[in-house]
Amino acid sequence: MLSKLIEEFSAASASKQALLVAAGVGTVAATAVGAYYVKKRIDNTPPKQWRRAGEINEIFVYPIKSCGPIKVSRIGCSMLGPQRQMLRDRIFMVTNEDGKFVTARQKPKMVLIRPQFDASFERMTLSAPGMDDITIDVKALLDGPQANGVVWGETVPTVDCGDDVARWFSTYILGTDKGYRLKFYPLNETSRKRSNEDTGSLQDETSYMLFNTATVEDLNSRLDQKVTALQFRPNFVVKGPPAYAEDNWRWVKIGNTVFRYVKPCLRCVFTNIDPAKGVSNQEGQPLKTLKGYRKIPALGESPAFGIHLGLRKAGEVSLGDPVYYGC
Repeated sequence: MLSKLIEEFSAASASKQALLVAAGVGTVAATAVGAYYVKKRIDNTPPKQWRRAGEINEIFVYPIKSCGPIKVSRIGCSMLGPQRQMLRDRIFMVTNEDGKFVTARQKPKMVLIRPQFDASFERMTLSAPGMDDITIDVKALLDGPQANGVVWGETVPTVDCGDDVARWFSTYILGTDKGYRLKFYPLNETSRKRSNEDTGSLQDETSYMLFNTATVEDLNSRLDQKVTALQFRPNFVVKGPPAYAEDNWRWVKIGNTVFRYVKPCLRCVFTNIDPAKGVSNQEGQPLKTLKGYRKIPALGESPAFGIHLGLRKAGEVSLGDPVYYGC
């Protein structure tokens, strides 16, 4: 068959040859596209068999990007990230007057800002060292006027939280009554077009991040000054599997909630900030140690610690829930 096609092609006119080539290219392209979507569908199909890894040991939600966590015993899981009513992960961010986001990488004391929600999960109260508490009616912000913010060069729709809140953040972080604003993300889906569906609201990478307790323990065995899980700002901490076992999980099921592995969590200088003191480690630890054994050659100088996940089946996650993985 192949020799006959070559013979026919050689005997054809130049114009006919061009048409045959074009048709061939189109067929190859169509086949490639088809193969891509078949692979994508397969890649997004959960495994039929799951292996138990352990159980959920800790759950954290970070309402304000770069600020303190709220530790919870159970949480709902949506495409944007962990949530319960108006308690949602990274749904607020601090910005400068131009709308560009500010993080603890530049202002480490931000991690000492502590959010708390009322029983209805509609109002958030903030506390910080040396500051009077301030309360924000989060639900009311859903109807607020849009004032865009910028995350990693992308413009995102946000709502400004007002002058009183702006003054509170500016006073605590900058020591002056202006300079910073607090922005709220009001949508129920991601608006960040350049990224994939797992980007979430205002997160750097994806809606969820996970690692296990043995991973932290192994790192601590290499450090003089020990760290806690909060140094790495996870959503889920698993107890049970060996250190770094999560590196090889391509699917994760917690109870009946299903997640897909997206990428390794690559670490930056944020990792060096002590969440209890709000200061960066002067010796560059634990990032320096991680770089000694956790770099992935194809991904540059940033070491990997934990995995980023995207939601594939919504549900609720609670402390003690069994954790399963698929490869």
